[in-house]
Amino acid sequence: MAYDLLSIGAHPDDVEVGTGGVLIDQQKRGKKTGIVILTEGEMGTGGTAEIRSREIEDAASVMGTDVVKVFNWGDTKLAHSYENRLELAKVIRKCRPKMLLTPYPHVGHGRRQSHPDHVAAGIITVNAANLAALKKIDIEGEPHLVTRIYHYFLPPQVIPNFIVDITPHFDQWIKALSAHRSQFLNKDKSKDYIEHIAAMSRSFGLQARCQYGQGFYAVEPILVKDIMVLTEGE
Repeated sequence: MAYDLLSIGAHPDDVEVGTGGVLIDQQKRGKKTGIVILTEGEMGTGGTAEIRSREIEDAASVMGTDVVKVFNWGDTKLAHSYENRLELAKVIRKCRPKMLLTPYPHVGHGRRQSHPDHVAAGIITVNAANLAALKKIDIEGEPHLVTRIYHYFLPPQVIPNFIVDITPHFDQWIKALSAHRSQFLNKDKSKDYIEHIAAMSRSFGLQARCQYGQGFYAVEPILVKDIMVLTEGE
């Protein structure tokens, strides 16, 4: 069951928006990836929990990733409780990922900051990873230490530590986003969300000198053993 990478989102479509290009890239590199969704997205303007569940599966199929778990922890009500941390820790122990991707938690929620569910998702993930590594915690499975946790959904004042070039996978990524039809292809919505998300990707790409990118923040310093590796791809 060992996974190379798990991407964790508060709502259906979060992982596609923030990490979809990376999931596609890693799948093409032969890595095992999975997604974990903490709520059913039932409070979204479009769709229902049932519709959004099907859209999760459709999008995952496009990206070539596994739907590991969809929790029902309450859209707009997501709480970073001990019980929720423990449940996610069980998933981490079962999947044994090397890396976790999760929303940026070190910010208040509100306009131009972050959705409160995104903040809660990041906090739950960080603390669940800690619990999964504890020998004395009363959950099934052997202790597992996640090597790295990186954050997406960065607020405006947070500059990404690194940006992943997703240019080769752009069209496939857009197809994965479009699988969330109730959200991004909903004619009742005035905003073109696909274009908005693509524009954000272009902005990340401009920062890193590529066409399309997805940005991440590492709270801990990133270890580099050979500094010249950082020139690869230039």
